[in-house]
Amino acid sequence: MKKRSGYRISAIFLSALLFIGLVVPGGMKAKAAFEVNASAAILIDADTGQILYEKNSEKQLGVASMSKMMTEYLLLEAVKAGKISFEDTYQVSDYVYTVSQDRSLSNVPLRAGETYTIKELYEAMTIYSANAATIAIAEKIAGSEAEFVKLMNEKAKVLGLEQYQFVNATGLNNKDLKGNHSTGGETDENMMSGRDVATLAYRLVKDYPEVLETASIPKKKFREGTDDEIAMENWNWMLPSLVFAYEGMTGLKTGTTDFAGYCFTGTAERNGQKLIAVVMDAKSSDGNGTYNARFVEMKKMLDYGFDQFERQEIAAAGSQLKGAETLPVQKGKEKEVGVQTKSAAAILLPKQSEAKYKSELVLNSSDLNENKELTAPVEKGEVVGFVVIKDDQDNEVPFLKAAGKTQVETAQDVEKANWFTLTMRAVGGGIANGWNWIADKVTGWF
Repeated sequence: MKKRSGYRISAIFLSALLFIGLVVPGGMKAKAAFEVNASAAILIDADTGQILYEKNSEKQLGVASMSKMMTEYLLLEAVKAGKISFEDTYQVSDYVYTVSQDRSLSNVPLRAGETYTIKELYEAMTIYSANAATIAIAEKIAGSEAEFVKLMNEKAKVLGLEQYQFVNATGLNNKDLKGNHSTGGETDENMMSGRDVATLAYRLVKDYPEVLETASIPKKKFREGTDDEIAMENWNWMLPSLVFAYEGMTGLKTGTTDFAGYCFTGTAERNGQKLIAVVMDAKSSDGNGTYNARFVEMKKMLDYGFDQFERQEIAAAGSQLKGAETLPVQKGKEKEVGVQTKSAAAILLPKQSEAKYKSELVLNSSDLNENKELTAPVEKGEVVGFVVIKDDQDNEVPFLKAAGKTQVETAQDVEKANWFTLTMRAVGGGIANGWNWIADKVTGWF
């Protein structure tokens, strides 16, 4: 989304539910009654991108196999565009074969020169975090992993990521790629900030929600019924039926390397409320990183989100904001046009409170003239700005920068006035100005 500067018009004031005394600077949040044992963490509303909790979320850290969310995004994008089909096949390269035979890495063994469907490889990557299968997908899309890495970094910029570095398609350390790394040094590894990981996950499930259909599969057999059959158990042990089963868990991606530690991006839904949480380099209570630690810390954040927050609609779709119902129009048959919200605006609010909130309209300054007017003709449905919500301390409710905002649009058409109407307005304005000048002079005589 293109960023535009704007000016703000104060609009409606709302009552919201919030724990008394638990507002923190920088946005509307309930004070978390826990500490996440991880180098970084973040919790967001999956519907709006609203940030509910964060710790060191802007620090760039290793992400390991959470990198595969970008590979998933690019594959699903290519499928949607018709460039690739899940029924397409891939013939195993020497590089992919070599990596696939390393069972110390997460892999399904692939035969040299054998062909596999993109669907098989996608499931192996998404369920089992299979690294060679991931490289195979990269080669299928871009011809080589090096070219695919270029696409990853380009897409990161488009998606609004800010603190990122992709050097391979998998998230492995380059030294594990059997001398085949073509981007970065041998010890380089993919890196992102917690906010960037959350942003990538947010865009992935928003743009391609079908990814959760595969990411939520707890167990599946790769090439069932063949000599290559191998049982794949999802590394997300919080899925139903697995050891850390969590009610409502739907995905999304784990990641582990010596450099990145134990990482996890989790998605969950309960009673229509959807959350995304990220933990990076999770630690147990004794300070050691473990597989279990990332699930324990994930549970803390998801419980917090589900237990402490509820959704509140701030403005219905098609509603006008008080104090900002219209905008002036230059050279139009009408001198103003009504504006309204394009969609409903809702946020998650902490329960049981009496705090008040206000919403402000931020207008797109590039659409206005120097007098802050729209210029006719104006078409119904033109987006003229967006809504920002603030607490009673004038702090904005925090959202991911890449999250879509509730847009404000024009409610009707305004045609351009003809020359006669414009001339008469100019004449009328001149007469009025002249009369005001005379009145001021006469008043000054007495």
